[in-house]
Amino acid sequence: MGRKWANIVAKKTAKDANNSRVYAKFGIEIYAAAKSGDPDPHANQKLRFVIERAKTYNVPKHIIDRAIEKAKGSGDENYQELRYEGFGPNGSMVIVDALTNNVNRTAADVRAAFGKNGGNMGVSGAVSYMFDNTALFGFSDEDADEILEYLMEQDIDVRDVVEEEDQVIVYGEPEDFNSIQEALKAKGITEFSVAEMQMIPQNEVSLSGDDLEKFEKMIDVLEELEDVQQVFHNVEFED
Repeated sequence: MGRKWANIVAKKTAKDANNSRVYAKFGIEIYAAAKSGDPDPHANQKLRFVIERAKTYNVPKHIIDRAIEKAKGSGDENYQELRYEGFGPNGSMVIVDALTNNVNRTAADVRAAFGKNGGNMGVSGAVSYMFDNTALFGFSDEDADEILEYLMEQDIDVRDVVEEEDQVIVYGEPEDFNSIQEALKAKGITEFSVAEMQMIPQNEVSLSGDDLEKFEKMIDVLEELEDVQQVFHNVEFED
């Protein structure tokens, strides 16, 4: 899983480099999660998950608090979660998760991002069956074998626990996200480099030349879209 981890870290680092855009997207996601249920993170599992994920992207507390306060008060915007699936060149596959208050706008923008960069939209389920929805955690200063043994003692089954690039990475079932995180926190692990759900490809493909250039541009355009929260793909980028 080392290459997959490297790709995830590279994608996250790229996102971290554009703080204002990342903060704006998280502000909307936190608002929507708080608006859809209890605005108290302790009583709203979905909201708690988004906040924990936002912390790994260094989203400031005042942005988190402002989004929650907006949901408590006069905010009346309604957001819908959408997933788009599509194809790029030479067997490349892409999943786009969006959060929008204008479905027509988002669909048109995503379709254009695919179509203008050598890709095409697929129907729902066209590529997602080739990805595994995964609870993913990364942290440092721990031993992978000890973490695996500890989680087993807590009756938590995980897919894998490995060490990559000075990080311990835990791959778990999506329904176990909260139990894994709470167990790790109980062990004293409070700083996570990654704590989120990832669609991890079962197999990766390599692109080169014009295909790679078009694909990278397509991903950049998709991630720049206002309504897009996350983009997953199966392309193996070289270091």
